[in-house]
Amino acid sequence: MPDRKPPRGRVLVVEDEAYVRASLGEVLGERGFDVDLATSVNDAFASLGRTPVDVVLTDLKMPGADGLDLVKRMQGLYPLVPVIVLTGQGTIASAVECVRAGAGDYILKPADPDALEVALDRALATRALQREVDYLRRGEAPGDDAPIGRSPAWNQVMELVRTVAGSEATVLLLGESGTGKELVARLIHRLSRRVKGPCVRVNCAAIPLEMWESEFFGHRKGSFTGAAADREGRFLLAHRGTIFMDEIGDMPLQAQAKILRVLQDGEFDRLGDERPTRVDVRVIAATNSDIDAAVADRRFRQDLFYRLNVVRIALPPLRERKEDIPLLAGIFAREIAARLGRPAPRIAQEVLDDLMAYAWPGNVRELRNVIERGLILSPGPELASLDLPPVYGQASPAAAGRPAEGSAPPGDDQLNIRAVVARHEREAIVEALRRSRGVRKEAARLLGIDQRNLAYYLRKHGIDPDATAGQDAGTETRR
Repeated sequence: MPDRKPPRGRVLVVEDEAYVRASLGEVLGERGFDVDLATSVNDAFASLGRTPVDVVLTDLKMPGADGLDLVKRMQGLYPLVPVIVLTGQGTIASAVECVRAGAGDYILKPADPDALEVALDRALATRALQREVDYLRRGEAPGDDAPIGRSPAWNQVMELVRTVAGSEATVLLLGESGTGKELVARLIHRLSRRVKGPCVRVNCAAIPLEMWESEFFGHRKGSFTGAAADREGRFLLAHRGTIFMDEIGDMPLQAQAKILRVLQDGEFDRLGDERPTRVDVRVIAATNSDIDAAVADRRFRQDLFYRLNVVRIALPPLRERKEDIPLLAGIFAREIAARLGRPAPRIAQEVLDDLMAYAWPGNVRELRNVIERGLILSPGPELASLDLPPVYGQASPAAAGRPAEGSAPPGDDQLNIRAVVARHEREAIVEALRRSRGVRKEAARLLGIDQRNLAYYLRKHGIDPDATAGQDAGTETRR
């Protein structure tokens, strides 16, 4: 059976006449909208407290509080939700008054279904734009980069991405830092049926525990000391779209149960609200840590892991897709040169050889940084040399793959590229720990990686940093 298309948006219809209310609900439902019905202004705000909506369609003349009262109250309580006023007693004066109060549109009864649909689509587009503006004002606007590659390993990833994008399945992206997990997450969103909705990124490792609930779920004004205004959390900002939860493996245990509830029930408790808030959000999660080990060690909830691990996509490190390095290097060189206001340089074959021989512990992100540094330091028409970190313990990474003159031919184990890379990785890490006397921050700097990547390589190679540094380090304090 084909997947059900996601609803176009949730509309709250406020109408005191039962027949009109039911007719509007039926017409909008047939055109793909989710519809909530309310009989009065008070009933409408009770409904809004239970379930967020994307747009309100209200009658103007009703007993008691009328549509104009609703518009004014919406401006104070839900200023980002557009309101369309519907009335059979329209005058220019009443239309002007409603628009001045904050209504987004004004339609006369009996409403033509096509005109009503156009008005709703326009209001939904405005709502989505407001969410994006609110998100971008936080200073987290993503780039427009797309993941690039032609290697067999990367083609397999892209095939899986295209297959899963059209579904509503939760996706778990695994891979080392710098492999492009965020770019892949945004590609999944762009290829999905939620493309018109927002794609909101949140770094789960960067939010202090005491701010976690407010950041993800929002709060009401006055719900705690310092809450000077209402705030929409990340999940509400991502309503009808996608939330990308990066570094989810580092989420505090205390927070994991709350995320599990959203994944299971589609609702959460907003600080200061008496009723739970419902959202329609697709989750894409990512981590560069060993999440299976975290589950085994009970540092990550098993039930949450099962909810996230619906479709699992492992992104290969750059050293396992080296066929893509010349392509990526050329693209980065052209992009960076254009930004610097220069013609794109030609990349010398010797440089390409060095790039292909290097292990790239920082993956695609490190490659881009190396190319940028090379273009800044070599402003000529040809990129003839690069300053690569000495991961192999020698100045030229290309030389690491060439046997010394007069030496015996290497054995089969010495030719295996994975074994060679692993051996050089381990030697470089041990040497960096020795030189830094066990100070991990300094060791990571020497290796050209961050401390999180260093921790990954220590686990991968079974290296005890204290024991390694202790061979030469004396008693210096380590961190």
